[in-house]
Amino acid sequence: RMLTRTPSIVAQVFLLLSIVLVIAIAVIQINRQQILSPGLKYGVVLDAGSSRTTVYVYEWPAEKENDTGVVSQTFKCNVKGPGISSYESNPGALAKPFDDCLNKVKERIPVHLHKTTSVYLGATAGMRLLRLQNETAANEVLASIQNYFRAQPFEFRGAQIITGPEEGVYGWITANYLMGNFLERNLWRAWVHPYRKETMGALDLGGASTQISFIPEDSQENFNSILQVKLYGYNYNVYTHSFQCYGRDEAEKRLLALLLQKSNTSSNVDNPCYPQNYNTTLMMKHFSGSLCTQSLRPANYYPNQLVNFHGTADPGLCQEMVSLLFNFTACRDREDCPFDGIHQPKVKGNFVAFSGFYYTINALNLSGHFSLADFNSSMWFFCSQSWAQLQFMLPKFEEIYARSYCFSANFIYYLLVHGYNFDAETWPQIHFQKEVGNSSIAWSLGYMLSLTNMIPAEGKLIQLPLKPSLFAGLLVFLTAMALLCLLFLVYLCIVSRNRKNISRVEHVFIPE
Repeated sequence: RMLTRTPSIVAQVFLLLSIVLVIAIAVIQINRQQILSPGLKYGVVLDAGSSRTTVYVYEWPAEKENDTGVVSQTFKCNVKGPGISSYESNPGALAKPFDDCLNKVKERIPVHLHKTTSVYLGATAGMRLLRLQNETAANEVLASIQNYFRAQPFEFRGAQIITGPEEGVYGWITANYLMGNFLERNLWRAWVHPYRKETMGALDLGGASTQISFIPEDSQENFNSILQVKLYGYNYNVYTHSFQCYGRDEAEKRLLALLLQKSNTSSNVDNPCYPQNYNTTLMMKHFSGSLCTQSLRPANYYPNQLVNFHGTADPGLCQEMVSLLFNFTACRDREDCPFDGIHQPKVKGNFVAFSGFYYTINALNLSGHFSLADFNSSMWFFCSQSWAQLQFMLPKFEEIYARSYCFSANFIYYLLVHGYNFDAETWPQIHFQKEVGNSSIAWSLGYMLSLTNMIPAEGKLIQLPLKPSLFAGLLVFLTAMALLCLLFLVYLCIVSRNRKNISRVEHVFIPE
């Protein structure tokens, strides 16, 4: 009996020990696992505008927030030279200017991440116009970019011409993202959706087009221009419209073509929007060669003919000429249709005006938000200056921009007041801003944010106290040991019971 009791006690001890060890190892492994962040991911967006290309580098944690990365801008670089649409006759020369910015980008992003860093190029209204004018040239420009980036160490996701509504809605996403209208940190430093936070409208002024985007009072009203955007698990119905040929540069070309049309002579033309005593000579193709000025082209059009423009600094006449650039009659006095025959809901809430809007306001020595009366008096004062006085008034003096700020200010006035229907009461709700923190307000960040929805999130990397193979080996060994002990105990039980039965039987048959 003693012989069977000892193995039974040993087996029970081993069984208990095995069970305790299995539970202990599992608990330690689960509780002591360290969660390591998979680090940062990078994305590069090239904003190929009509007047220049800007390179932005964005980074975000590789574990994402509710399907959309928490993205911040870490680097910005302006590519030397004009916009990519200017290379229509020599697409091969396009690559060289990119080198300088791209080399800086390579330094900013860790080398081991180059291969997995996505690069996107989005071309805007300059290329939209070129495609309408000469599709073959537009395709050659894009092909030249593709070839250049295929030789780079990054993962190039293609060069695309983005549509006007996309440009508008991406600008709206950027502005609201940077203002913290989609996400904010709570007391526990976790990202949460802000409670009842209103979004802002976005006003973007580029070289060839301008965009307005906002959430209207009733977003069900007109489906043509309403885009649905999903970010961080929430849906937004955004009204957006892009006006081609109403960008700053194209609008000024239309003004010059109009002044030439109304002038008695084709060689010397007065420009009421240029500063007093400013003179410049431009080739006719510089302004009349554009698709936007086609209808204003003179019958005897010679692309290389020179035209002298003489500045007269006449604010009243400048305003009158700028008003002619807008087609206010197409709407036939319908209230919800300000200009160009385009339906637009009533403007609502706060707006942020960036890009060309910001630079012009800055030149007038205004900032942030201010009254319409202040804007008008600053504009009138600025537009009355001579070329010599202007050089002392501007913080940064570059001829090509300095001569045009008076025109830009008048154009912005007409666009916002007569075009979008802002008035003295709603004007102060427009904030003229270039960036938030260190991030530029531009469509490129919104583009990146939307695209991170398509970049798969990396799971958090789990570091365990025991290597998975060792953990599995120990688990198998201890489980097998526990099972063997259990089988041995069952066997002992059966043997013990059989013995008892035999002894009982023997006891019954013992003769007296």
